[in-house]
Amino acid sequence: MLGKRNIFLIGPMGSGKTAVGKYLARAIGAPFIDSDQEVERRTGVDIAYIFEKEGEAGFRQRERDAIDALTQIEPLVLATGGGAVLLPENRRALASRGRVVYLETSINQQVSRVGRGKHRPLIADADPREKLTQLMEHRAPLYAEIADVTVATDGRRVQSVADEILRKLGAPPPAP
Repeated sequence: MLGKRNIFLIGPMGSGKTAVGKYLARAIGAPFIDSDQEVERRTGVDIAYIFEKEGEAGFRQRERDAIDALTQIEPLVLATGGGAVLLPENRRALASRGRVVYLETSINQQVSRVGRGKHRPLIADADPREKLTQLMEHRAPLYAEIADVTVATDGRRVQSVADEILRKLGAPPPAP
């Protein structure tokens, strides 16, 4: 069906990675894991706390360790954090161990979905639109660099996005 049995979802915060990932996992009968939730599970604290105590660099190292371990599980649908692509070792692990799907979304859609971002440390104390624009300018080329498939999510239902992903990966959509 897919060649590589893992599906890794990348893209900015608010692009729908978790919702689409859960749907995809059910559709193909694979486990679903969110890398941010895995970091929280491993540390016993939320991401905002990690950022507060260790900064973004500390979080990125924890994220790297989680992604390295998770990408070795097969089969798996993995939703990554928006900044997971920042570290070259994450990009290598994702690109070599599964099919990478970039969920592309507009800044307007992100602002609508993440709001003030109180549980999102990178935008918690900033103007969300301005910060999301900055993040996208830096990260979009990294998403595109490793994506096997790119799917737009603006204004779309989870099932529609997931069905397009399965189609583009050469898998039949699930029966209704």
